[in-house]
Amino acid sequence: MPFRKTLIASLIAAPLALNGGTALAQHLTHVPNANPKNPGVTSATILSPELAQIVRAQGAMPVENPTDAVNYYGYINNQPNLLPAFGSNVEASKTEPDKNTYLVLHGLRGADPAYDYGAHFLFQGHEAGAGVITRINLDADAAHRVTVLATRDRNGNPLPSFDGSTWYPWAGRLLFTGEFGGAVSGGVWQATLDFPSVVEDISGVIGRGGYEGIQADSDGNLWIAEDVGGSTIAGARLPNSFIYRFVPKNRFDLKQGGRLQALQVMSKANPGKAIAFNPASALTQDVKDLHTYGIVFDTNWVTIHDTDVNGTTPFDANALAKAKLATPFKRPENAMFRPGSGFREFFFDETGDTSATTTAGSDFGGFGGILKLSQSSPSANSGQLMLFYKGDVVHTGFDNVAFWDEHHIVFVEDAGDTLHAQRNALDSGWMFDVRNNYADPSNQPIRIIAQGRDPSATIDSGLQGTSGFQNDGDNEITGIHVSDGDASVGGILGAKRPHAFKDGWRVFYTGQHGDNATYEIVRNREGDRDEDDDRR
Repeated sequence: MPFRKTLIASLIAAPLALNGGTALAQHLTHVPNANPKNPGVTSATILSPELAQIVRAQGAMPVENPTDAVNYYGYINNQPNLLPAFGSNVEASKTEPDKNTYLVLHGLRGADPAYDYGAHFLFQGHEAGAGVITRINLDADAAHRVTVLATRDRNGNPLPSFDGSTWYPWAGRLLFTGEFGGAVSGGVWQATLDFPSVVEDISGVIGRGGYEGIQADSDGNLWIAEDVGGSTIAGARLPNSFIYRFVPKNRFDLKQGGRLQALQVMSKANPGKAIAFNPASALTQDVKDLHTYGIVFDTNWVTIHDTDVNGTTPFDANALAKAKLATPFKRPENAMFRPGSGFREFFFDETGDTSATTTAGSDFGGFGGILKLSQSSPSANSGQLMLFYKGDVVHTGFDNVAFWDEHHIVFVEDAGDTLHAQRNALDSGWMFDVRNNYADPSNQPIRIIAQGRDPSATIDSGLQGTSGFQNDGDNEITGIHVSDGDASVGGILGAKRPHAFKDGWRVFYTGQHGDNATYEIVRNREGDRDEDDDRR
């Protein structure tokens, strides 16, 4: 069957039923401690005992179709050695696979026209070095496990580093976001699923910015979290990043344009005025109010660019958001709609300053946090915003996010090597119950992942600061993703109530840096105390 017909059949056949149940999440055991950062010492990742993990691909795995840019899943072709020789700090640069997107589809092709690649696929953009889009063929053997879908766009231009990704079923495109370069080279790219993938830069309609998290709602709007670190003033970073919503003219062809909007939050300290960018201080009353439990803010969406009026020349979204008095945040990176909310509840994180010495502390968002936006509908022009969780030095650097089920959301940390050393703790994955009031100190999130540090990351950590060394050190957790792979419109994230490990729902994440391994989290039957366990 031709690819297009097979793809359409897969989309139509994908199940639309809602899945319920929260038993396993309620029974996950808290991992009591993060792994310490000890010089020269490797450490194993520790999961809740009800969970286990399987490597689905790792950096040293050869791709099935080597290119001039990459021969291995997690390395760039800029050095012959993947690890440094004794007494050297020279090694190949890591590609750093980032956000995962899982889809179940039939008829996808790869580099080998005679091979059956199965139906279960995991897509990634890569955050560092050469821009690359890969597909992990989960049903394939080792020789066909990783396919390089693209390293250049349809015009032959090298792809940028990618951070976020999502599936946009109306147009039948994967969407990838580029954070690095901001107004110069950041933005949104769309890519076809087939091999080789046709990739197009659509920043002329969605803008250029430090875009990272990207998510569609049921109306076909795109919600984007921007991660642009602001200047440091008096020991704290300025809030300098925005939450955007793109309203397309035609969901079936994003290139036709639309309106880019930015979220505006109304001040409590200055009634009638918006909380706008302040170049002088990160320690204002408005910033403190945003990070105070119990305060409910009114919000609006302000249009910063309309292709019908402004055309399709790429534009600086961050600058326009500031000019239109949208509200900046402390590096929001990713976001998710709560399943079962009808896309009326939107949770997004702030990474914060990623330093234990920030003068902002918890009260002014120095350690970031989680905010909740509520609206009457996903396309509503107004809503209400409140703090869901205030970060601290133990719970900070929040990056990727996924709903485990309708009541439990997981945020994983990317605290960075400096903060790891300052707090003597590597990254963690935290599960929150959205029904809890975290202003009550008796309510605490559950650590379900205590990230370890693999041998190559340990070597890299020891080489940090040496002349000419270009890789990061400690592993970080990224790409947390819970999905049943439903590629239909009814299967977009947030449309169905997830139930990890049942009814086709699967959980993935990537241990970025070091070995660059992408894992699937599975149920540990030996450690599982769930009363619904089918062993009983």
